[in-house]
Formats: sequence, C-alpha cells, structure tokens
Amino acid sequence: MNIFHIKKQLKRRWRRWRRAIWTIGACSLVAIMAWLGMPLSEQMENLMTNEPIAMETWGKLQKAAPEATEEDWLTELKRTDRNRIVHLNKIYTCGEESSVLGIMRPDEIAALMKAHPEWEGRLAAGGDVWIDERINGLSETCSKQGYIGIDKDGNLTLFDGPPKKEKVIRTFFQLDVEMMESALPADVLKQLQQGIRIQDVEEYNSVLSTFSDFALEQTEKVMQQNEER
Repeated sequence: MNIFHIKKQLKRRWRRWRRAIWTIGACSLVAIMAWLGMPLSEQMENLMTNEPIAMETWGKLQKAAPEATEEDWLTELKRTDRNRIVHLNKIYTCGEESSVLGIMRPDEIAALMKAHPEWEGRLAAGGDVWIDERINGLSETCSKQGYIGIDKDGNLTLFDGPPKKEKVIRTFFQLDVEMMESALPADVLKQLQQGIRIQDVEEYNSVLSTFSDFALEQTEKVMQQNEER
C-alpha cells in the first residue's frame, strides 16, 4: 500500500473517531438535560441540526424520542381490550426469521412479555403485536447458504447463496472499489466477487470489520445493528 492510501485510511479513521466522540458527547448532554427536565436551547438545537457530523446523531435522537415504552403499548393493549395477532421476529446477528404465535388476549401478551423480559414488543399500525427476540448467532438461512460479496453496484452485500444468484438478504455499505483494487491482493478480490461463505458469527463479524475500512464515507455504517443486537 503506497503512502497515498495510508494517508487516506488515516484520514478516514480520524473522521470515525471524531464522529464517535461527537455522538457520545451529544447523547450524554441530551440525556442529562432530559433527566433534569431542561429543554434544549435554540442554539443547541441549531447546532445539532446544522453541523454535518451531528445531523445523523440528532436524527437518531429525534427518531428514538417518540417511541413508546413497553409499558405504553401494553397499557394501550389493555385499554382497548382486543385480541391481537402476535408475531415473533427472531433477529439474528446474521439474518431474521418471523413466525406467528397466534391470536392472544391482552393479559396473555402481558404474561408472555413478563416471562421474557429480554424481548422487545410494539403495537404496529395495523393493530398486530410484533415482538423482537435478538439472538447472537446465525439464522438457518445464513448458516446454510449465507455469503458476503459485492453486488453489481459495488455494495458489500449479504446473499442467500453465491452472489451470482443475486438473492440479496441485506446490503451493508458501498465499497471504494478502486481503493480495494490497489490495496488488496487479487485473490482476496476474487474471493469477494465469488462470495465469502459465512459459517459462524466470528467469521461474519471479521468479514464486515475487514471491508469496513474500504467503505465510502457517505454510506459507511460499520454495522451498528450488529452491535445493538
């Protein structure tokens, strides 16, 4: 790797650290002010919405703020006293699987959530109840035929089967293909094009971590879902 690419990677990593420091600081400040019951000043709100690095953080805070707590949606269930269709969504580190648990009364749903405090529930717009169970592992699809490769648009992508079948499960981020071609051995690029078989969580995380160094700045996410899950 020549000095140009070394400088480029160092600059990219500095941007990540700067974003992480801003995010932690902004979240901490907002959390403290919310705990103290203090409203955000107009200057603070303008800063959070106008600074390029802060826009993503502010958007996430705004998105998270109106979400109902578990007690809110369970209270709504009891208030309406309607039977609901209950879905269980198993969210794996790699892949998801959904099933219908059946039609339940509000007290049955409340008992189910009490028995599984680690589950997260919500009341969907259509009236159904969706419950998320987060699992550190591979879904059956990922375990049997999960491949990470590059799609025709240059995105790092999780496929159901080899990339040539184009059965996309999930798109992660767009890659700097030119930079990869100059920095990585030809056999690594060929393996990525053919698809890297994913057989366990460690391998899944390792592949994502490796290629996140070549993510384009505007689409880079470095798998925050994976850390949350």
